[in-house]
Amino acid sequence: MKKHSNPIRLITTLFFLLFLFGSIKSTAQTTNISTLTQNESFLSSKNFENIHAEPIEDGFIVSWNLPYQILPELEDKNYQIILSYNTKLEAERLEKGYDAVDWKTLKPIKITQTQYSLNNLVGGDNYVFKLGLSNGEKTIWSDIKNITPDKKWGIFEFFILLGSLAMFLYGMTLMNGGLQQAAGAKLRKLLSSMTTNRFKGVLTGFSITALVQSSSITTVMTVSFVNAGVLTLMQSAGVVMGANIGTTFTAWLVDIFGFKVDITPYTLVILVIGLPLLFLNSSKTKGWANTIIGFSLLFMGLGFLKNAVPDLDSNSSIVQFFLMMNNIPYISSLIFVLFGALLTIIIQSSSATLALTMTLMAGGMIPFEIGAAMVLGENIGTTITAELAAMVGNVHARRTARIHSAFNIIGVGWVLLIFPFFLKGVAFLTENIAGGNPIFEPLLYGSTGLAILHTTFNLANVLLMIWFVPQLVQYAERSVKPKGDKDELFQLEYLGESQNITPAVLILEAQKELHKFGNIAGRMSCFSKDLLFEKQGKKQRKIIQRIAKYEEITDKLEVEIANYLNKISGSDVDQPLAIRINGMNRIANNLERIGDLFYQISKTIEKKNEEKIVFSELQNQRLLELFDLIDEAFMAMVKNLSKSPKEVSLNCAEEIENRINIKRDKIRQEYYGLMTKSDKKSIESGLLYINIFSSLERIGDHIINVSEGVLGKV
Repeated sequence: MKKHSNPIRLITTLFFLLFLFGSIKSTAQTTNISTLTQNESFLSSKNFENIHAEPIEDGFIVSWNLPYQILPELEDKNYQIILSYNTKLEAERLEKGYDAVDWKTLKPIKITQTQYSLNNLVGGDNYVFKLGLSNGEKTIWSDIKNITPDKKWGIFEFFILLGSLAMFLYGMTLMNGGLQQAAGAKLRKLLSSMTTNRFKGVLTGFSITALVQSSSITTVMTVSFVNAGVLTLMQSAGVVMGANIGTTFTAWLVDIFGFKVDITPYTLVILVIGLPLLFLNSSKTKGWANTIIGFSLLFMGLGFLKNAVPDLDSNSSIVQFFLMMNNIPYISSLIFVLFGALLTIIIQSSSATLALTMTLMAGGMIPFEIGAAMVLGENIGTTITAELAAMVGNVHARRTARIHSAFNIIGVGWVLLIFPFFLKGVAFLTENIAGGNPIFEPLLYGSTGLAILHTTFNLANVLLMIWFVPQLVQYAERSVKPKGDKDELFQLEYLGESQNITPAVLILEAQKELHKFGNIAGRMSCFSKDLLFEKQGKKQRKIIQRIAKYEEITDKLEVEIANYLNKISGSDVDQPLAIRINGMNRIANNLERIGDLFYQISKTIEKKNEEKIVFSELQNQRLLELFDLIDEAFMAMVKNLSKSPKEVSLNCAEEIENRINIKRDKIRQEYYGLMTKSDKKSIESGLLYINIFSSLERIGDHIINVSEGVLGKV
């Protein structure tokens, strides 16, 4: 066996050596032939190194590296670099198989080049790009990268920013007006009924402002109630404070829906919901339509505003300017407070200025400290706006505006004294609420930080200043003196000095005052009706005092309007204008007589309550029906007072007056029919009953006289 095994082992060894030699030779040939082949297999999406894109104005610069050891061979094989790009939206559509714009591929780039500048894109749009190695037969692509080119900034873009701000303001105005139209009566009722003390006033001011998204509207409503004697200056101070808390709700809306949750794509859907409601006949429905449309336009404008603000890095000149100004000790905060106040005066809306401040911070233009100081200034700016508006109003308007100004200026003053500590407190709250520090990360948490700062400032200021309301009222009364007597309780709201103003314009102002006068007289009807059916003695006395107050107001209004109209008639006026002045005097006289009659009705009801006289269910029903007709007549009268003589029609007013007379005759017949069957005890009740429905019928006569006075009838 051994002899035969040696040749076999030899042959086996020989074959093994031949195989090993062939393998080594093959490996050597592969290595020599295909270093490039190995490199080509290495050219994957990860082969491009350090791909970096930097946005520029309407474009971007992309840079990259390739492994230097393969560059000569890639160049020998005629490989070139290609760059393809597309908008992110179109690229996603292509990936999903939709019909979309294909990728754009630029001319080949030399293999040794490491940078390329791409221009003529749309600044602010989202783009994607990829790099490729191609020899004409095959292409190896890098991973897809995202880039957003900077927006070009010039005069046109500046007007786009202004237009975006204008849309935001218009949306807010439309929403405010719609809410007032849809729920104005309820808001006014809420304002008049929930202000018995300063604390309820704060709650009322907060609630109304949070609903209508405008502290100015709440302040104007408050001023009108103070003018009418419904609210005292002390009560109005609480409402103004509450309005300052309520207006912080806007900051949260802007932060959540403007920066945290982008509802801009859904604004058109919201418009679809609101627009059909606009064509319905109901006034309340149209109010809600305007509210919905205004809400949509508000956030549509905010979306445009965010896109209109230029994207700036930390090296830009404007950012460096703000940073330099922010480093001035003690003075920098005051400078930006004044800047925020000035910006609010120019824009005439603290909410819009706050949205702009948030947008500037989100764009990296200003740090959080500057934004915080501007927000404080915006609280002062909105009070200056109210002061300017109140200059043409009466003493109560000016005093209410002065309380508003003092409240905010004092608040900003004490916050500036502890400003660094206040900012740390806001940063602490933001970290716990939003999860980040707005001072160190303003791009991510700046808008939330400003919303927290706005709320914290106003809430803390109210908690501090609410204990000093009497002092604020005293300051307002000392600093704003009445134009007339020192004990003046009421002045005209619309009528001021008549210098250098034509009589025709003055007549329009007098018409506004008469329109308000008519509303005041109409409220007395509601008070009297409430008094008739009120059972609680305390509330009865309160209503009687209010009617007495209104009666005093109507007396003073008649005198002041008459004096004002006499001054106008003393100048050169033509005959049509003179006729209209006489008609206005008649209107004022009739409205004053209406006030007297309601006062007499209140005294009759007071006597009825004191003597515990009870009307029958039928009598109460008839008086309620007559009150309803009177209220209907007031609505027609007030509508006529808002029109020019050419627009007035007496058909509706005369029809209601006729129904009042018919109702009076029916009540009288019923009464006399019952009197033949009544006992002696019912006679006194009947006399009071007659006094009330007779006075109401006379009020109806004066109401129709007012409508006739609009036409100039004497």
